[in-house]
Amino acid sequence: MRINEIFYSLQGEGFFVGTPAVFIRMAGCNMRCGFCDTDHSSFIEMTEEEIVKKVCEWPTRHVIITGGEPALQLTLSLLDLLHEAGKYVHVETNGTLRLPPTIDWITCSPKGERVVLGCVDELKVIYLPDGPLTEGIGDVTALRHFIQPCDTGSAEENEVILRKAIDYVLENPEWRLSLQTHKLIHIK
Repeated sequence: MRINEIFYSLQGEGFFVGTPAVFIRMAGCNMRCGFCDTDHSSFIEMTEEEIVKKVCEWPTRHVIITGGEPALQLTLSLLDLLHEAGKYVHVETNGTLRLPPTIDWITCSPKGERVVLGCVDELKVIYLPDGPLTEGIGDVTALRHFIQPCDTGSAEENEVILRKAIDYVLENPEWRLSLQTHKLIHIK
């Protein structure tokens, strides 16, 4: 598998914010979002066994498979190995590709293309300068709904987006605000 990086940190956003987790960042994505903060070109090749061995170096059960887009590479056999190692597997996806069935938690962050997943645990919508990126959500069912202000790299623009996102959540109370806490406290 093409792995961008594997590291141990705190989950910085969404329902599990503050939870210690091992992050498996897979290389490659089927989309090219202008606001993406991931280098998709850098990777090393690892076997599923090497991935699980690396994940088991840290004390947490929580494993977050992210990307890029993990659905491009994620296999049932990797999920089985992680579960056999006692791990709770959380996947962050854009939702445009099907996923194996044994994932413990799915966070879907749509990026404007049609979401093909029927039900997810958490829907995390990026709030852009013009409003929430809800295009493509369709009929996806989510147990939890989060609005996350887009980080544009401009402090002034980010402040405007944050204020608009807060107003949106106040007007639409089925949504909760999710900040990129890891960026605010300067951790990976």
